[in-house]
Amino acid sequence: MRGDIFKAENMAQPPTQAGMSLQHSKSVKYTVNGEALARQGAMVAFRGNLAFEVKSQGVGNFLKRAVTGEGVALMSVRGQGEVWFASGASDCFILDLEPNDALSINGRNVLCFDPTLRYDIQMVRGAGMFGGGLFNCVFSGQGRLAIVSEGAPIVIPVSPQMPVLVDTDAVVGWSSSLQTTIQKSQSLKSMLRGGSGELFQLALSGQGFVIVQPSEGRPTPQQSGSSGGLLGNVLGG
Repeated sequence: MRGDIFKAENMAQPPTQAGMSLQHSKSVKYTVNGEALARQGAMVAFRGNLAFEVKSQGVGNFLKRAVTGEGVALMSVRGQGEVWFASGASDCFILDLEPNDALSINGRNVLCFDPTLRYDIQMVRGAGMFGGGLFNCVFSGQGRLAIVSEGAPIVIPVSPQMPVLVDTDAVVGWSSSLQTTIQKSQSLKSMLRGGSGELFQLALSGQGFVIVQPSEGRPTPQQSGSSGGLLGNVLGG
């Protein structure tokens, strides 16, 4: 049989080494030789001797997820084989974290990661108890993290001279060393009279970067009925 679907970039290739790589822009391939961690429901295919199970996140993160609604419902993939991860045909990207790196990221944008990375749920500094508190997932340590973006992301450098304000529903993640505050851009009266409706933004200052997707995010199945983004339940469950 012949056809464009059999182009080389679409064909699964034999593994060359353990770890994650891009199958293409919409999927991450993870060659497992031991363990990999991923968001529950992100697996689209696998082959080999692999076992999937719900991953315990420890009592601390379990309680934080229950209280905040933020976090990632995780699964562990153990054994030897290959597994492919994807999320609603979103664009996939792989980040290499070094020992001194730390990334604050929205739980809905996490796809899979190496078990060598540390994961915690933390309150966004400077947000106070606005909207019941803003919480995000923070990854640190050394290893690889695959994230998704609904469309091609915008990576904006942040410097002391040039702080950046972002829509709380469109932000994917940022350097965790950045200072964060919530800013109100319009009065309610202005919004009711036909303003932009972007009432609150996340302001980031310091030295680092912020990743924004060109979308305010579609609810995942776990998010049905929630507001999404940083202001609602993100991958709760």
